[in-house]
Amino acid sequence: MSMNDQQSDRAPPAEAPFMSQPSERAPPAEATNPPQAKKLDPVYYTWSSFFTILSGRMNGSRDVNLERRYFEEQDDANADKYCNRCEKQRDYLLQYSPIVRFMREEVGKLGGDLTSSNILCRMCTSEQSGGFSIDHGILLCANKFRNQGHQEDTMAHEMVHAWDHLKWKVENDNMRHQACLEIRASTLSGECRFTREFFTRNQWRITEQLQNCVRRRATLSLMARPGIKDDVHAAKIVNEVWDSCFNDTRPFDEIYR
Repeated sequence: MSMNDQQSDRAPPAEAPFMSQPSERAPPAEATNPPQAKKLDPVYYTWSSFFTILSGRMNGSRDVNLERRYFEEQDDANADKYCNRCEKQRDYLLQYSPIVRFMREEVGKLGGDLTSSNILCRMCTSEQSGGFSIDHGILLCANKFRNQGHQEDTMAHEMVHAWDHLKWKVENDNMRHQACLEIRASTLSGECRFTREFFTRNQWRITEQLQNCVRRRATLSLMARPGIKDDVHAAKIVNEVWDSCFNDTRPFDEIYR
């Protein structure tokens, strides 16, 4: 879901701070190796580090600090590439994606206006792939997308949030409201469709796959909010609003995909 924040080495426009100020990351320190030390080949370092991480994940001996440093360095080195790719895909989806175009039109009917000027690509330090702010628009985490389909799901998810905020009076500190937002966005965006769950997330349930995915994602999103004690508390709130929110497919006539 969706209201989390991020960082970019590009200066964000003054009118779009989103959820919080971008985090500052210190520049890497100068190398202090002695003169005789051989400089590591960057390609070897990249692949050796990657396979160290991969093998650790497979045998259970993970070095979390190595993983964090590795992915932060990769993000820093590829920030421009990630943001340029995100912006190119955003513009394509705004023009050609059926679900993105539909949601943009529906938001427009309620007085909102989602364009490339307020759907912004930034580098993110959280695990979220996007965020929405009623004051500033949609944030897309350029370094979190696996492919264009993943970005399309994220844009649709955040557009459902935009529609809900314009349609109803949403209270940020009302966890029942927030749970409903998450249920609807995961249901309607397509991110919980069978093929996405089966091939991307290795969730192989056949029966009630959609419902289980939506419950799981809504509960996880709710757990990140202040006032939620644990997963049991989050799941309880999701269950309280489940029937009305899962079955409300507006502005679609039915679940699109």
